[in-house]
Amino acid sequence: METALQIFLLAAGFTMLIKGADFFVDGSSGIASRFGIPQLVVGLTIVAMGTSAPEAAVSISAALKGNAGITVGNVAGSNILNILIILGLTAFLTKKIVPVASSTIKYEMPFMIVVMLILLWMGYAGNEISRLEGAGLWAAFLLYLFYLLKMAKKGTGKNSEDDEGEILERGGDKKEKSMAMLLLFTVVGLALIVIGSSVTVDAATAIARIIGLSERFIGLTIVALGTSLPELFTSVSAARKGSADIAIGNIVGSNIFNILFVVGTSALITPVVFESKFIVDFIVAVAAGVLLWIFSFNGRSLNRAEGGLLLLGYLGYFVYLL
Repeated sequence: METALQIFLLAAGFTMLIKGADFFVDGSSGIASRFGIPQLVVGLTIVAMGTSAPEAAVSISAALKGNAGITVGNVAGSNILNILIILGLTAFLTKKIVPVASSTIKYEMPFMIVVMLILLWMGYAGNEISRLEGAGLWAAFLLYLFYLLKMAKKGTGKNSEDDEGEILERGGDKKEKSMAMLLLFTVVGLALIVIGSSVTVDAATAIARIIGLSERFIGLTIVALGTSLPELFTSVSAARKGSADIAIGNIVGSNIFNILFVVGTSALITPVVFESKFIVDFIVAVAAGVLLWIFSFNGRSLNRAEGGLLLLGYLGYFVYLL
């Protein structure tokens, strides 16, 4: 009886994720088209921060409960999954190549790699992220938001004028919706994504325990992937709908948000312990970021073969964890 209930909840969770991702991408990209905001900016801000809600909730809640040590592992695991699994699957499952905006290659990806290196250096040097360092991460976060605001005002971040016209043409049906409807789509979609990820993780964890899988295995696979499900469904859905800037921007923005906002906020609440075992994880996260950056130079896009290589990269990391 319990197993049947958990299977039902698992199916319900995935349904919420799928529909939520559709609503969220339609609403946010529609708002971008209405105001002339580059879709890349929407992906790097609203979508990235919205889909990072589970990671933020877990980490900040842990810090408030005096267990901030979970923050580093949560962020490291999420950032690795975001690049190797989510962008890997997005590129592998999408029939066409996934284009990458030139500003993402020139600015956002290098910035993502730099902030991961900074956090790695902070942890390696002091074995913890202090409140002062947390304030520094928050200062960098505010500068990042300022940069995005300038980019939105300048209207940069598009691949080209042709890309813009193509996106607006594909999104023509979105412009017919009222602003209230677009906002409703965005809010309802985000709510379904966050609730769906929580329901899916809880149900999958319960099923794994019923089957007899170990707590360690559950933590390394189901829970880690579970908090990244919003990014997964949003990115794949965006890429398939032709909103590639949202797909790539979602992941890059989410990784930056995880470090600057999530770790920064947690450290401001209480110093965050950075255990030595996480050094390898962050080295893997940085390497994944560099690999993504290198792939993006190849025709400013990700193709199916590169997506497969990213997935193989995670397989190698998973074997290391085991």
